[in-house]
Amino acid sequence: MWLFDRDLWIEVFHTLGKNMFRTFLTMLGVIFAMVILVLLLGSSNGMSNGFDKIFAGTASNSLFVWGQSTSEPYKGFERGRRIRYKIEDAEILKREIPEIEVLAPRIELGGHRDVVTVYRNGQTSGSSVYGDYPEIDNITKKKLVEGRFLNQTDIDDSKKVCVIGEETYKLLFEKGEDAIGQDIRINGVFFSVVGIYKPNNNINIDGENAVFIPFTTFQKAFNTGDRMGWMAIAVEPNTKVTIVESRIKDILKNKYDIHPDDERAIGSFDMSEIFNNISAFTTVLKGFSFFVGIFTLLAGVIAISNILLITVKERTKEIGVRRALGATPRVVRRQIVVEAIVLTAFAGLIGFAISVGILAFLDSMWGSGEDFPFVKPMVSVPQFTVSFFLMVSLSLLIGMIPANRAVKVRPIEALREE
Repeated sequence: MWLFDRDLWIEVFHTLGKNMFRTFLTMLGVIFAMVILVLLLGSSNGMSNGFDKIFAGTASNSLFVWGQSTSEPYKGFERGRRIRYKIEDAEILKREIPEIEVLAPRIELGGHRDVVTVYRNGQTSGSSVYGDYPEIDNITKKKLVEGRFLNQTDIDDSKKVCVIGEETYKLLFEKGEDAIGQDIRINGVFFSVVGIYKPNNNINIDGENAVFIPFTTFQKAFNTGDRMGWMAIAVEPNTKVTIVESRIKDILKNKYDIHPDDERAIGSFDMSEIFNNISAFTTVLKGFSFFVGIFTLLAGVIAISNILLITVKERTKEIGVRRALGATPRVVRRQIVVEAIVLTAFAGLIGFAISVGILAFLDSMWGSGEDFPFVKPMVSVPQFTVSFFLMVSLSLLIGMIPANRAVKVRPIEALREE
């Protein structure tokens, strides 16, 4: 097989090594092109990974639903009627919509975005106080600094326990003081701290100055009865959140006698829209990076073709001698094409090594940051494989130009050339 022809490879490397400086300059275009391609792809991957890190802990297929005021009169009710959910609504929705994977009823003391004064040993903190089920942690994950989050036993036994944010801890406790097992007071009711959390650096729904207590304890301690403030919902994978959202609203509108065309009575926020927009952005960014990189690579490969055209002109006599000694056009063409492939592949590997080193340096500088969206900026194996295959394919196609020029050399004319 010609690929393992030792004489062929000796001739190829001998030809390329005769003028090392020109060979190096020829390779520079492909080296820089590969560096640009890998840096663009790696940076876009790093940004994508950075967004994943920022939004880690928040369910991408989540939905939040709350009650507002009606904007349309309906069935004898005037507009402006306030919609207040009950805990039974959560059970109805879970029963009627099997696509709901997690549904966590929530309630907030004092109302949405209101703060409550929390006391401890003369220290106070204006915090948001939530009544929650443990399932909320599956939708908006809390990074626990110490202790634990709410569990089902807390719900079943209506335990007077709470989980507080780092900011709440700083306002109520001395630096370095152990808060686990200590009591804080909310509206005259004492709760024992069982955990301290650090908020994720993503869409901060609850904030870092918040207190979470079991939903059932909240009901008894603050006499909220069967009221529910809003619902945090996660739908099953491969299920469109918008479809589930529409079905939820239809059920709630029917239950609370809301006009079918009333768009204001039920408030909702589809978290998947944010994730979908980010995913679309990173996909376009990767596609654009690949597009720019490939055309830059094409320019580098064309430069190699131009240099090979010059070398073919310089080697006219040599080619004529080989043809006169019986070398077939196929053999001559094959050597030129192999030279193009070797130059391109070797230059591409050098460029890849350089760019990987640069990306590794960038990752060491910014990859571990909490806020900068740039994590593990490396190209994937499929991306490198496709890029390298395209590079070699381009060199094969472009290499045919000088190869065909070499084949057209007539032995007699080549031997006469001075």
